[in-house]
Amino acid sequence: MIRLERIWIWGILGISATFAGAGEEQTQTDWGRPKVEVKQDGDRWIIQGQRLSVSLHSKDLAIQVKEGNNVWPMEGSTAGDLTVGFGGPTTVLRLADAKKIEITPYETGFKTGVKIGLSEYLHQDKPVELHLQLWICLQGRDEDMVCELIAEEEKTAVKECRWPGAFVPAEVDATVVPFMQGMLLPKDWPKPVYLYDTLSYGRGLYMPWWGYQKGDSAAMVILETPADGGCHFSHPAGGPTRMGTRWVHSLGKMNYPRRARLCFFGKGNYVTLAKRYRRQVIDTGLFVSLKEKIARSPIVEKLIGSPVVHTGTLVHIQPESSYFNKEDPAKNHFVVRFDETARQLRELSKSGFSRAYVHLDGWGFRGYDNLHPDVLPPCPDAGGWDGLKALAQTCEEIGYVFALHDQYRDYYLDAKSYQQRHTILDENGNRPMWSIWYGGKQTVLCSSLAIGHVVKNHTEIQDRGVKVRGAYLDVFAVVPPDECYNPEHPVTRAQCLVNRGDCFDFIRSRVGVISSEEPSDWAIPHLDLVHHGPFALSPGPGEGPAMGIPIPLFNLVYHDALLIPWSLGKGAWGIPEKDLGYLHGLANAGMPYLSMSPGPDEVKQVRTMCGLHQRLALVEMTDHQFLDDGKRRQQTSFADGTKITIDLDKDSFEITPSL
Repeated sequence: MIRLERIWIWGILGISATFAGAGEEQTQTDWGRPKVEVKQDGDRWIIQGQRLSVSLHSKDLAIQVKEGNNVWPMEGSTAGDLTVGFGGPTTVLRLADAKKIEITPYETGFKTGVKIGLSEYLHQDKPVELHLQLWICLQGRDEDMVCELIAEEEKTAVKECRWPGAFVPAEVDATVVPFMQGMLLPKDWPKPVYLYDTLSYGRGLYMPWWGYQKGDSAAMVILETPADGGCHFSHPAGGPTRMGTRWVHSLGKMNYPRRARLCFFGKGNYVTLAKRYRRQVIDTGLFVSLKEKIARSPIVEKLIGSPVVHTGTLVHIQPESSYFNKEDPAKNHFVVRFDETARQLRELSKSGFSRAYVHLDGWGFRGYDNLHPDVLPPCPDAGGWDGLKALAQTCEEIGYVFALHDQYRDYYLDAKSYQQRHTILDENGNRPMWSIWYGGKQTVLCSSLAIGHVVKNHTEIQDRGVKVRGAYLDVFAVVPPDECYNPEHPVTRAQCLVNRGDCFDFIRSRVGVISSEEPSDWAIPHLDLVHHGPFALSPGPGEGPAMGIPIPLFNLVYHDALLIPWSLGKGAWGIPEKDLGYLHGLANAGMPYLSMSPGPDEVKQVRTMCGLHQRLALVEMTDHQFLDDGKRRQQTSFADGTKITIDLDKDSFEITPSL
């Protein structure tokens, strides 16, 4: 019998182990952890890795990262980077104003760095009962810099914290922002730029990351706990651009750890950053390919190479709506019967379009954006249940996928189920209220109640024998998640996303194709298609010149995970005013929109886009580059070798190999 002896030796920054057996000694010295050294040099702490060197100034918490010959300085603590509350009005503090700052080495076996303890704050010369813990560590073989924050809140709650600091603007050539489809913003861009919103999962950040270019090097920030995270952003005319991390509270407190991952590339650009994020979402399971989605819902395959036909039934605009036309009342109410829509679709199919995805607006009792979530029965003036059933049957017969527009966030005050108790409430007990959309006065339904209405409505539609093969749940994938402070149904932002996902998943399981407005990436596992994923415009989002330089960041990450249609016209919705949407649609190998009565030019464009989509819908977009200084000639590349070159000034394109 061989007797084994184990001796464990724990070191400050690592572990080694030896054991003897069978006449030989073996030593365990390197088991994959980063080779990182932590040391103190006066007021500075140095985290020295094999590739990166991180310097932390203990007085103002400024960070500097050195990668090869590249130096990336980050701003230290500034006034207002910490907002706290004491059960009443909030107070603005400064992280580095803690009277007690303790920095110690920290090591887990897979990451190594420092832990920073911040406490003994004062407000109006009175102690603030608050203790913050920050971590800065190098992790993994790439030596990503991982920054974490935990707040120990006693009588003081953290409402917002801006840490780690923004990259020093003067040291950055351009900022890379997943602002809608994507924006490259040179630091001296002559016009002011603003994000439509700054929390994750809105139009300002379709994806919870951003990055920087300097020379031929690049860096990025990935929010790994994005539900209550986002950014602070500014770019006045002529620059510079300042963009940094922003964490906000969840139901009043910073009540769970927040984490950001910073990645540095000696050679790289916005494509490098997008591909690094693609690796992140694949590793974490957020990426679900279209091939997987077709496997779980075979009907999705019918959308590959298909155009999108967007049509409507009833428009009814209430007098309270901001869209109400006082000068021409006839424009406030008009209807297209279901049988007329069926006739138009039959004619379209006879013109040679044997497959299409049909999205129907305004089919409910009082039409588009009215009475939600209580839209049943279908519009009586359009043909009611029988008319809708016959329209769905027509689509079935001609091979079109039939989908309904629906909505479970906007909550109309004249809806049958409306009660104030079912709305969201903000932190101060207020409920949002407006009268923008067609249906007039509305507020917001708590997301915890949405799934019940989805089940109610779509079960009834199925029981009536209406062959609906898809549904579009409006705004869920474009509006940042809601908090609800209503004591009957409190909801965090993170839970709101779960609630919305439950609605998507029910539709997929019972109906088929699931779609929403725009492609915030939390929804990628749930969605098959979105309404559009275009560029950020000013005054936008619908029209005007582009803010910054448009780049296809979202499609560089998710092209083969989501179906995105594109409008064809010049300056169409989300298309820069001087650009032809058709060219952007080609460059992104997207689906085309198709009108009910297309002319010869439209038919030709749609057929070309459908052919390209048939080839590339399931293929990764691997590269994008500008071919001229004016950024008007561009080329996208795909994993199968296809290259698409567009010239936005000449309205021309080339596909290699040709279709």
